[in-house]
Amino acid sequence: MLLLILGLFLFISLHLIPTAGATFRSKVIERHGKKKYAAAFALTALISLTIIVVGWRSSDPGFLYTPADWGYHITPLLTLFAFILFISSNAPTNIKRFIRHPQMTGIFFWGLGHLFANGETRSVLLFGGFCLWAILSMISANKRDGTWVKADKQPIAKDIVTLTIAVGLYAGFIAIHEWLIGVNPFPA
Repeated sequence: MLLLILGLFLFISLHLIPTAGATFRSKVIERHGKKKYAAAFALTALISLTIIVVGWRSSDPGFLYTPADWGYHITPLLTLFAFILFISSNAPTNIKRFIRHPQMTGIFFWGLGHLFANGETRSVLLFGGFCLWAILSMISANKRDGTWVKADKQPIAKDIVTLTIAVGLYAGFIAIHEWLIGVNPFPA
């Protein structure tokens, strides 16, 4: 369990640098260059994800709570919503007119959705940790960026394209979820 906590701490701390540690980030880039910073960031992210996976797999899955039967039906729905938000964050969509941080909001809903279906300690740490990171990121980004300037209105066709891409990626991920993660996303 300690390895999982260490990996989560490293991942969350690293990903808070662009918002909560903007001054530190600027100094590192000034000193070493943007390419070296990006390479170090990517390598550290990969290492932290590896530690998270190894830590999760090696942890005792003792239960904190037993999920409700309906929780397994909420998870895929919130995960689909998360995919839509995540994809829309890098596309010109109208979603950004209503949600300031679609990517982090998507990560929050992904984590929350998985808490409805997973009550074991390691999963609560993992998905709860990602929910916490999303909330902290949004708060620190709001402080850094100040008043929200809403995105311009976009043609509905751009929303439809983004939605289609998100649903396609979601369907693809659902198809490989059990093979990749080892868990059927639609248990009987």
